[in-house]
Amino acid sequence: MSKILVLGGTGFVGRSLCSRLVDRSGGADGSIVVPSRRPSRARHIQFLPTVRLAEADVHDEAQLARLVAGCDAVVNLVAILHGSAADFQRTHVDLPAKLARVCQAANVKRVVHVSALGVSDRAPSRYLRSKTAGELMLKSAKLDLTVLRPSVIFGEHDKLLNLFASLQAVFPVVPLGGAAAQFQPVWVEDVAAAIVRCLDEPATIGHTYECTGPRVYTLKELVELAGSLSGHPRPVVPLPDGLTRLQAAAMEWLPGTPLMSRDNVDSMKVPNVATGQWPGLPALGITPAALDAIAPLYLGAGQGPARLDPWRAKAGRG
Repeated sequence: MSKILVLGGTGFVGRSLCSRLVDRSGGADGSIVVPSRRPSRARHIQFLPTVRLAEADVHDEAQLARLVAGCDAVVNLVAILHGSAADFQRTHVDLPAKLARVCQAANVKRVVHVSALGVSDRAPSRYLRSKTAGELMLKSAKLDLTVLRPSVIFGEHDKLLNLFASLQAVFPVVPLGGAAAQFQPVWVEDVAAAIVRCLDEPATIGHTYECTGPRVYTLKELVELAGSLSGHPRPVVPLPDGLTRLQAAAMEWLPGTPLMSRDNVDSMKVPNVATGQWPGLPALGITPAALDAIAPLYLGAGQGPARLDPWRAKAGRG
């Protein structure tokens, strides 16, 4: 595939995916197109060879059609964790519907869509229900579609472990809602590798893959791990359900992106772990990395991006 459109390519997963796509091409032939409304904020990928940043609003169907035209494949990474019902509808449902239409019109068949574990039309949260509807929009179109459903994704630039590590550097105790919620964290590099494998393997067309790591953690365990590895562990105090929702409601009123919303609380009622109903990363030839092997490399005191390089070289995933 010589031209690949990566929607959401400026984000956390997109950063790793673009790097792997460049490695895959050897820096020659073809192009990786990454749309952004603010290309100036995507400096972390703009100097990668064969990556072209395009100033565009992917929610505008006419602009999306121009981006898709002439592509060999599209990867959709666009997602939000917080927002109103209208925000979830626009991002997780309307955008996949528009993508399906423009791909059909341009005869672009190959699409890899990153969804989420726990999707169901009867799920308790707007996030999960909207993710479900987005999958259906693409599955109902005549596309060569592969769907990936990851658990919470960790890595050097994640907003989960890094955030909890930062909080424990400031606060003497962590009151935690949803402490018993279950997750099966997956390394961002493994998710990126899975996307590339799907693009390269026609046999993955029509299949759904669950992307998870080797171990299940509670949220409390993840918070404790973040504090321990970053050198300032704090007591974690689980909150009862009533206080959890009250805490989340209060956070929704704070400026900036909330740490937790009531919809997040609803999502955590569904274990964010592999169901076994669908194949996992091993089916794609990927042995998932363990959280406790990777997280110390970026959460530990004095650890920086360069400290990941020896591990990547040793693991053959550079």
